[in-house]
Amino acid sequence: TWAGMVFVVSFSSCLDVAAISMDMGEALDTNAELMTVGISNVFSGLCCGFTGSYIFSQTLFTYRSGITTRWVGILMLLTEVAVFFCTVNMLEVCPLFYLGGTLTFIGFDLLYEWLVEVRHKLVMSEYGVLLATFVAIQFVGIDAGVLFGVIIAVVDFVITTARQSSLTKVSRRSRAVWSTSRRKLVEEHGYHTLNPKIVCFEMKGSIFFGSSLQLLTELSEAIGIKELTKSDRETMIMMSPRRIKMTSSDLPKAPALGCSSPYLKGMSAPRMFAEGRKPLLRDQSMRPSFVVLDLTQVNFVDASASRGCFLQLSKMCAKRDIVLIASGANARVDWMLRSHDVAYSLDEEDDVKENIDGYLVDTETAKILLFETVYGALEFCEGKLIDELEKYHNVEGRRKNGLCDAILPQNRDLSFSSLEKHSLPTVLAHFLGLEEKDMYLLDGFSSGDGKSFHEELEYQSGSVIFSNYQKSDGFYIILAGSVGVLDPSKTTRSASPKIISGAGVVPRQRHRRKPSFQKKASQDAIGDVAAILKVGAVFGFVDFILEKERTFSAIAAQEHTVLAKLSREGIRNLKQHPELDRIVDKVLLQASILELANGPIP
Repeated sequence: TWAGMVFVVSFSSCLDVAAISMDMGEALDTNAELMTVGISNVFSGLCCGFTGSYIFSQTLFTYRSGITTRWVGILMLLTEVAVFFCTVNMLEVCPLFYLGGTLTFIGFDLLYEWLVEVRHKLVMSEYGVLLATFVAIQFVGIDAGVLFGVIIAVVDFVITTARQSSLTKVSRRSRAVWSTSRRKLVEEHGYHTLNPKIVCFEMKGSIFFGSSLQLLTELSEAIGIKELTKSDRETMIMMSPRRIKMTSSDLPKAPALGCSSPYLKGMSAPRMFAEGRKPLLRDQSMRPSFVVLDLTQVNFVDASASRGCFLQLSKMCAKRDIVLIASGANARVDWMLRSHDVAYSLDEEDDVKENIDGYLVDTETAKILLFETVYGALEFCEGKLIDELEKYHNVEGRRKNGLCDAILPQNRDLSFSSLEKHSLPTVLAHFLGLEEKDMYLLDGFSSGDGKSFHEELEYQSGSVIFSNYQKSDGFYIILAGSVGVLDPSKTTRSASPKIISGAGVVPRQRHRRKPSFQKKASQDAIGDVAAILKVGAVFGFVDFILEKERTFSAIAAQEHTVLAKLSREGIRNLKQHPELDRIVDKVLLQASILELANGPIP
């Protein structure tokens, strides 16, 4: 009885506070109100009184009447004290039929409102929980009935959450600055409309035992590996990579990427649609080579989901020569994937990334590759794709009457080194892919009055270039080193919370920690690392053009990071040199197009 009264009074008091707050249109301090009720009940119990809560009707009546004086409470106190000391039994004087009729009316009104009228405001599962709780209270009492209702609500939540899809295919590009020819390779092969070799999926919420099977099914369908082999079914039953030896000898290999476009196979896109074929990743030729899972918005992954979903998916992808990558995982999810051998350990991860041979994956030891950001993961995929395409071109040459020469470049482009400082003309030529006849125009940035157009700034690792809410006085182009972009709206992964397993506190070296350059930064730069920009990247131009405060922070990620800053004064000076001004406008237009193609990012 005591526990039941505590539960009922606490629950009813919370509902009273919420109802009064809604009627007043103002937020109330729920903790302070509950403390008032609790202290009042303590004194009531010490004086042999009864438990109670707010007089809800009187509170709203006095509020709507505009009565703000404390005399209402004092008069109620004096009236109750007078009734307590009165020698006359008030129930004998008051008309009982009136009191009984009022209570009966209130009971039926509440019953009709919460069992009949509420049907139009609740989904079927929630209404079923309500009916089950009401029936249980009638048969087993209020305490057991409410407990039964809570259990039913938990079961309903698990089932509903498991049915909801937390998977979305998104359009993402890396923040890497490729040359014009390499960017064309990436777009035509990596992000082809019908046959993309790099696909990115965004996950949200919590992934647990109830939703892992649904998630695995959706991912298998989207990637094109839904049809399970006999070995896959055995693996799903055993749920352990050590007990099943999986081979891919019975599976056909994916075709070479050099000429994998449907246009080169005698079937154009219009013909595919005319024959009723959907441009989905169904058959083997339409499967991607890289699958990137963005876990930035995933809060929780339990052990069963780690092995039942992610481990199973990595094995299924490895058997089909698909590299599976996850990015943006918080500290807890990162540790969960590594501790269950779903992802590589920190010691072997860098070595695997460096030595992975194209997209050929060792089926026996295949695991998920983890990256700090989704843009870093996509840059890795694009780099491997470019290397494989260029390697294929160098080995095969001009085969099939030069058909592939129309797609593959004849000369390899040299990638920029982040350790070497490059001039602004060199970076702009690489970024824009200018022809030789236009190269002389860029000399204006390094000779004559070119110094007045921009200034070169050098930063050390951890130095704050600008922080959130600062005035935007220019935009930047990276000439050497790299820059970390921090999103202030996301601070969960930067916190690196303490992880406690069944064996105790997990050492921090067993899961990914905050980047070193972020640790050196001042407190003004807050947020998670959204991207790491390298040589040739342009940033800060959106806030600069819109003339608003910075919406993100930027930190130098390497020692001796050199930036070219173009301020408003430099832009005004450029107006006197139309050719140079046209180049800067082209740079901003190119950067804006890449920004729009990449979705909303800081």
